[in-house]
Amino acid sequence: MHSNSRAPLGLKFAAIGGLIFLLAPIALIFVYAFTTEEKSFQWPPPGLTTKWIGVTLGRADVWEALALSLKVAAISTTLALIMGTLTAAAVARSRFFGRETISLLVILPIALPGIITGISLRSAFSLLDIPFSTWTIVLGHATFCIVIVYNNAVARFRRTSGALVDAAMDLGADGVQTFLLVILPNIATALLAGGMLAFALSFDEVIVTTFTAGNQTTLPIWMLEELVRPRQRPVTNVVAMAVVIVTVLPILAAYYLTRDGEHTAGSDK
Repeated sequence: MHSNSRAPLGLKFAAIGGLIFLLAPIALIFVYAFTTEEKSFQWPPPGLTTKWIGVTLGRADVWEALALSLKVAAISTTLALIMGTLTAAAVARSRFFGRETISLLVILPIALPGIITGISLRSAFSLLDIPFSTWTIVLGHATFCIVIVYNNAVARFRRTSGALVDAAMDLGADGVQTFLLVILPNIATALLAGGMLAFALSFDEVIVTTFTAGNQTTLPIWMLEELVRPRQRPVTNVVAMAVVIVTVLPILAAYYLTRDGEHTAGSDK
């Protein structure tokens, strides 16, 4: 049962205060991306200008870092969609010894601190004498991207009635036809949302990337280096503003795709 009564005034103020506390620092990034002051931060800004957007667009190092981040995020998301979906199907649709243990182990990488994952991967790469490359970053990002897709897919698999699969098989559909015509339409939005979330997390990941990138520079690593040795502070804020936008949009899209996800064909709920 859902209550239709309005929230108390104090609770509303608490919610607004919490949002301001969370979002105000992000809003400052947007403001300082347009400041006329190049070397330091002043409040209020001495003036506003859009010139830093042009300066950022003319920086070759920014474009190189952006290209690498997009490449890594795209490959990591693709791997996560394939492996996360297969793992979710096995866990949700099959009964076998150790199933719950496997489910726990799949989720474990995202529960561990990123620095633990990063150190573990770096040690493994060194032990196996694997040189750092784009693929080492992809492997690092895939460890948590798979979890994101898995969580979305396994929840949708469990809400999709097995009777639909049985009915398709009874009507003569083979495994591929059943997946394409029955299962995929029911889990498609969950996979799309999981892929968007995985892409967003990969795009702005910095901790695991630090241990797996070697001499390569993704966009978050570029921002970290610019904060330590700044040349033009507003350029860093322009890049940060772009990262926020690129990250938030997939998250919002994933939210709208899955908010009605409990209504699946053949579901008892």
